[in-house]
Amino acid sequence: MIKCLLLSTALFCALAGNAQISDSLAFKTISDQVLTRGKCYEDLKVLCKTVGNRISGSPQAAKAVEWGEKTMRETGCDKVWLQPVMVPVWKRGEEHLALKFSATGDYEDVPMTSLGNSEGTGGRLLKGDIVMIKSFEEFERMDKASVEGKIVFFNYRFRQDFPNSFPGYGDAVKYRWQSPIIAGKKNPAAIIIRSISTGDDDYPHTGSTRYEENGPKFPIVAIGNKTADKLEMACLNGGTMAAMKTNCKMDGTALSYNVIGEITGSTKPNDYIIVGGHLDSWDIGEGAHDDGAGCVQSMEVLRTMKKLSIRPKRTIRAVLFMNEENGLKGGTAYADSALARKEKHILALESDAGGFSPRGIETTMSKKQREKFKKYAPLFLPYGVYNFDEEGGGADVSPLKKQGVVIGELLPDSQRYFDVHHTDNDVFETVNHRELKLGAAAMTMFIYLVDKNDLLD
Repeated sequence: MIKCLLLSTALFCALAGNAQISDSLAFKTISDQVLTRGKCYEDLKVLCKTVGNRISGSPQAAKAVEWGEKTMRETGCDKVWLQPVMVPVWKRGEEHLALKFSATGDYEDVPMTSLGNSEGTGGRLLKGDIVMIKSFEEFERMDKASVEGKIVFFNYRFRQDFPNSFPGYGDAVKYRWQSPIIAGKKNPAAIIIRSISTGDDDYPHTGSTRYEENGPKFPIVAIGNKTADKLEMACLNGGTMAAMKTNCKMDGTALSYNVIGEITGSTKPNDYIIVGGHLDSWDIGEGAHDDGAGCVQSMEVLRTMKKLSIRPKRTIRAVLFMNEENGLKGGTAYADSALARKEKHILALESDAGGFSPRGIETTMSKKQREKFKKYAPLFLPYGVYNFDEEGGGADVSPLKKQGVVIGELLPDSQRYFDVHHTDNDVFETVNHRELKLGAAAMTMFIYLVDKNDLLD
């Protein structure tokens, strides 16, 4: 009995070892294909330079859908279709901010950007004294009279002590997202925030904000770090004022689409694995890292499988989601459709953290699933990918989590992402072709491994 058990164990180990050798060779083939013959970088250039930025509900977003459908078909996948999505429409219009840095000085024009989904001044010139506040806690201690009718400057700095910049973003982004709700209780005339940025520059960063339901609506704008530093010093000396004129506003809803392509599974076609990024961007820059990179990487997964004649067991879908930035309507529509059709999703992987070198993949796997997967994690080390311990997943795939689907997100190197995130500087030229392709290869490897070895069953 003991001899039989030992022989069985030895046979299992030999088979497992052979399987990992096979997977390692497959990884090398995938990497070679993407790095030497992949087209995701060229796809990104076309998206950025012929479509440009593409806020949902805009003519540019409609053009991006056309581009996405055409490019998806060019991957050679088995089926491509558009999924209707109703999206909110926010229009920026002209905007201008001037600051007076001393009681006796003149107004100086400064770079600025209104925050997404905010209401502007209606084209009128709004002037007011500035009151600087460093935190929500400090704001809560202030009496209403010291804030009412003034322009509040939330001067909260992006913390630099996190080696990974995403926890720093999570810490600071509440000043963009929640400021109108917190400050609205004391009736300010407007809000200025220090941009949610790691950059040592003066690029202002946009991004979504929100108001209290049925609460007051007032302008909220962001300034870059250099301007914020100068304003901070001026506020300490007193006598600072702002003059702003903005025309941004919500303007109803519009019909748009998610773009979906798939490779039909060979033995389990009714089990689905999806990979995706969001097709919309903010209306400044070109949306290169956020999230053109994720879109072209996701399509590269399908292209690579077709080029290498990889026949997955399960149906693999690439989804270009619409309206992640200011509504998440695309991700919600996809999840609602999956539920209505009773589709069985095994994994939903997203790329929405920039086109930089991949370092890992975060997931919502169970402990048992993670332990099973981590036996294969060393296969990724030759490609610089090592971090599979993080819990999480992308925004657009998060609605699927409620249906029990394992969700995940590619984790690129984070050091430069929040320099360009939501700015005029998020352009094609800031993306490196090798880093972008390595991310696409890592995503393909991950999906290949999960599908071939039934790691989530």
